[in-house]
Amino acid sequence: MTTSIYNNSSFSDSPYGLKLQQTFSSAGTFSVTIPTGILRVYAVCIGGGGAGSTQTTGGGGGGGAGGYSAGWTYISNTVTVGAGGAGTSTAGAGNNGNPSIYGMVFAGGGSGGLNGTGGGAGGGATTPTGNTSAISYTGAPIATAGVTGYAGGGGNSGTAGSAGVSQGGGGGLAGATGTQTANGGGRGLICGGGGAVGTAGTGTGGAGGTGDFYAGGNGSTGTGTTFGGGGGGAGYTGAGANASANNGGNGGSGGGGGGGASTNGTAGNGGNGVVFLYY
Repeated sequence: MTTSIYNNSSFSDSPYGLKLQQTFSSAGTFSVTIPTGILRVYAVCIGGGGAGSTQTTGGGGGGGAGGYSAGWTYISNTVTVGAGGAGTSTAGAGNNGNPSIYGMVFAGGGSGGLNGTGGGAGGGATTPTGNTSAISYTGAPIATAGVTGYAGGGGNSGTAGSAGVSQGGGGGLAGATGTQTANGGGRGLICGGGGAVGTAGTGTGGAGGTGDFYAGGNGSTGTGTTFGGGGGGAGYTGAGANASANNGGNGGSGGGGGGGASTNGTAGNGGNGVVFLYY
């Protein structure tokens, strides 16, 4: 008989002997009260996901997933939860997600989709630039475009975002004719958004990456350039949204990357980050 760690109470993401005491999931900076006598806290921080990008002609890339960091820290009276990058209909690079921080534990936001067809990279301990990821809090090295890493690189045109913990967005496809399918976001714990496609033929946007707990959104399908948006990537605490027409789907809560948009559509927002405090 096989046992799944996802429905067996013997397995848990909680640090041994500790209890989840406080969760912060709205973007912003908030006051934190820790009980007297507690001098150290185990924090899990996830940064906001990057937004997808859009293009005047063709499909933009999906946004990268927010970074994941965890560890012991001195107590602090404030916590910052990073907002996801905001998707726009302006052609160019998508907005990066923002970092989440508690004490000495910090996680970068995901990179927005590139100014073109490339997908954004997954966040590490800091926010990456473009489709090359940042070093993770464990010291795991960067990953370039399409390369698997703790924080994965974004996909180039014609390739999916890479797999790992915090993953890259899928690459979009430039304007074309005929039947075209864009590339999906990377799969992992926190996932990148799918790339978009703009074509006069039948276009299908890439799906957002599916994570350990939640699914990514589907890309849209139809004939003509008013279709082909990419789905939002799954976050740590919520599913990615489906694309609609040539608009990208929003990334799931907990750092999912937004889907790319095609032909002046509106790119998907990245999902907000989250912070968990155990003691």
